[in-house]
Amino acid sequence: MDAFLTNGRIITSDADDTVADAVAVLDGRVAFVGRAEDHSPAPGSRLIDLGGRTVLPGLIDAHTHPTMVARSAWHISLPDTDDLDEILTFVREYGERHSPDEAPFLYFEYYPSTLFGESGPTKQMLDAAISDRPVLLQDFSDHAHWVNSRMIELLGVTRDTPDPVPGLEMFVRDDAGEPTGYILEMAYEHFIDRMYDAIDWRPPSVTAESMAAVLDHLSANGVTSLFEALVEDEGALSAVAELDRQGRLPVTYEGAPRFRTRGDLDEAIATARRLDRTYGGERIRIRTLKLFLDGTNESGNSAVLAPFDNDPAHADIGEIQMDAAELTQCLLTLNAARIDLHIHMVGDRAFRVACDAVERARALGAAAGSPWRIRVTFAHCELIDPADMARPAHLGVIVNWTTHWSGGYFGEEGRGYLGDRWDRMYDFTAIAESGATLAFSSDVVSMSELHRANPFFGMQVAATRADPDVPLDPQRYPDSVRPSAHARLSIARLIRGHTRDAAVQLRGEERIGSLEVGKDASLVVLSDDPFTVDPARLSLVRPVAVMFQGKVVAGAL
Repeated sequence: MDAFLTNGRIITSDADDTVADAVAVLDGRVAFVGRAEDHSPAPGSRLIDLGGRTVLPGLIDAHTHPTMVARSAWHISLPDTDDLDEILTFVREYGERHSPDEAPFLYFEYYPSTLFGESGPTKQMLDAAISDRPVLLQDFSDHAHWVNSRMIELLGVTRDTPDPVPGLEMFVRDDAGEPTGYILEMAYEHFIDRMYDAIDWRPPSVTAESMAAVLDHLSANGVTSLFEALVEDEGALSAVAELDRQGRLPVTYEGAPRFRTRGDLDEAIATARRLDRTYGGERIRIRTLKLFLDGTNESGNSAVLAPFDNDPAHADIGEIQMDAAELTQCLLTLNAARIDLHIHMVGDRAFRVACDAVERARALGAAAGSPWRIRVTFAHCELIDPADMARPAHLGVIVNWTTHWSGGYFGEEGRGYLGDRWDRMYDFTAIAESGATLAFSSDVVSMSELHRANPFFGMQVAATRADPDVPLDPQRYPDSVRPSAHARLSIARLIRGHTRDAAVQLRGEERIGSLEVGKDASLVVLSDDPFTVDPARLSLVRPVAVMFQGKVVAGAL
């Protein structure tokens, strides 16, 4: 649609933070942005009076999981409770209402990560509820799982089965070495096909329609570009490409396959290149790899500099996937291949190891006359030692933060492990002030939390440090916010992290992230001005219309 939008408050998110009152759209690109009196609309352009409404560049979700959300549509939501008996009663009664023929595998989400001690739940507890078929309960952190004996049996996992990544991606075991039914990370997925073969059943495949339901929801909330932070289902990528062929893809899509060690890096690079050749195009790119460097603070397997507080021997500093030397070699290989890297990390030791590796790889590359070409993103970074706060800016590392975790929704479970360190988690003010590129994201993984992928919901939580979904508890959170109150981010910084800075992470700054001449005409017309609305009501700001590459894909103009 060729159009001339006037009488608005156009937040361009350009380098000068220019605010304009008009923007012209021609052939899907921005043809003009500035003062209306300085531009003559192209013949045939539709004239649109914005009525003073605020316009933002199309928003970017720089770390999310639409495939996991689409795949979770058949999962069963547990009651929101920390009462174990209530959870087990719900599971048992659900199994009684749905026979094994009707539901041969039951997947429930979520149980509180704080429900059990360090050793986690046991298969025997779950067997008491259902034992006639495999059952899995996913914990709230999405990094731990509880399964019954039948599922362990059908996975074919025994005391002699090696863990995929000992200490990190693993089956927790009893003193005799037998799996207890508590699983960290996605260790069970390495064996899941055995179970599916045994029960002659597969979960519903991700289709173009199921993926469209997720992407259209994001689009309706103002998202016009996204980064899928784990691409493991080629069928889902095919579904995204099918939507693109049908002209129904409402976003630009970047994705990242995974690697685990230096040993499988070359194969992962080859996979990324093949996927990009097969499915890539103007709106779809695969040019990044994903690495999980440590686990989670909630599960006690994050990599930390000082021992966990609940470790009486003062020796447990968590788990890390690789040391700085191995990561340095991975970075050099990726730089030579021109494949970017997106690293999951939550502990302060993981953050320091990653900084050290980037610093060393850049120095080795420079000494060898190899220019630094890749972009490295540190995702989550929940706990950072104050001494390392300025390093991302110095090293050119991008930091990615999930804004809606800034309140009381996520992370409470890590308090027992981290002690006083918990109070300085989720504070990105020093990162922002250092000049680092700071991108924002939703990291939603299931249909049950998809409403939290609304960028304005996340902005509200990050601006207030209070979560609309979590009752305020002044005894737990001083001043009714998650510590500390000074960690609240400004609206300007939050919008920049969803636009200009996120575009850098996606290598899209020439096309997306700001409203400038020649860039994509992707923009969001808002019901309210986020700069003037009460921060505690930011989640109520709604897109009136969403334009993607010159086409209105949600709402109306």
